[in-house]
Amino acid sequence: MTISQQNAEVRRKLTAMLHEMLEAERAGAESAATVELDQARVGRLSRMDALQAQAMSRETNRRRSEHILRIRAALKRLEEDEYGHCVRCGEDINPKRLELDPATALCIGCAANSERSGR
Repeated sequence: MTISQQNAEVRRKLTAMLHEMLEAERAGAESAATVELDQARVGRLSRMDALQAQAMSRETNRRRSEHILRIRAALKRLEEDEYGHCVRCGEDINPKRLELDPATALCIGCAANSERSGR
């Protein structure tokens, strides 16, 4: 497989991931909506459950938005012919790592350093 064919395949994967995330984002917007305060209609425990579900939904939406940004950044790197290179050190990212997560921007060494330093 040529590099242009590989890039086309990566672009297809990333685009499919992006569409899936955007669709999930649209579907998840409802579950993060404000919980009504009407105690007459919703009991206290039900309200607490609804608030907990809302908080979990918001966190899911935050993570999804972060993933969407990573996918868009990977597509941009692909367009700029910088895909597959670590954005921090410039070294090649292991193809197996890219296969597992096509949106990854860091080589394994830089990713491990980021986790240790908390960034």
